[in-house]
Amino acid sequence: MTTAEPAVRLRGVTKVYDGGVAALGPLDLDIARGAFVSLLGPSGCGKSTALRLIAGLAAPSTGAVEVARAAAPGAVGFVFQEPTLMPWASVRDNVYLPLRLAGVARRAAMPRVEAMLARVGLADFTEAVPRELSGGMKMRVSLARALVTEPDILLLDEPFAALDEITRFRLNNDLLALWRDLGKTIVFVTHSVFESVYLSQRVLVMTARPGRISATFAIAGPEPRGEAFRTSPDYAAQCRAVSAALAGAGEDPSREGVR
Repeated sequence: MTTAEPAVRLRGVTKVYDGGVAALGPLDLDIARGAFVSLLGPSGCGKSTALRLIAGLAAPSTGAVEVARAAAPGAVGFVFQEPTLMPWASVRDNVYLPLRLAGVARRAAMPRVEAMLARVGLADFTEAVPRELSGGMKMRVSLARALVTEPDILLLDEPFAALDEITRFRLNNDLLALWRDLGKTIVFVTHSVFESVYLSQRVLVMTARPGRISATFAIAGPEPRGEAFRTSPDYAAQCRAVSAALAGAGEDPSREGVR
């Protein structure tokens, strides 16, 4: 699924905020087209900052961020930790929002909106408003909204952190199915060792602030992945290896999500 040409390239990237707080870097990173890569590290290590730099929502203090087809409309989709839905708008209109902002007429956009809602399992909830949805359903709306612009790259910043374990597992599987079907490049931020190993082709462990890459793990697992992998000795062994690297990077492996 991946190709040799990188979708994202960071070279010597740093980010220093007002007041002199060094949040990130120097960071060097290549992410191949079609890859699923997770960023894992201690709280405050700059994982979310790295996503914002890739998305163009912030500028690096030094270094270069190169994103393939960065000039194309909708080339990068972003799913935040909170769904950030318009509470007064229907599911359909929440997903239509980025197309509306891009100047796409409602009549022309609706087939894409309806198709994406069907793909994330919300075909029967197009007229619902956010207060009528569960947490998992709200996150599906957020995911559909990010994908409706047909981005090449999908960035996800701890999107499932607030969900119960059953819902989280289900959305993990759904996200993997979307990745396989749509061929997107995915960069996923998480605090969970288990989630990172289950989802990713590659896990990048970051140091405490200012965040740098301290360890890289190529995850060996069957495709498509499922519960057999999640309960296998091989999965458990890879989780232990990543957890040990995370502890060395400044994280406490006893915290929730790192068991």
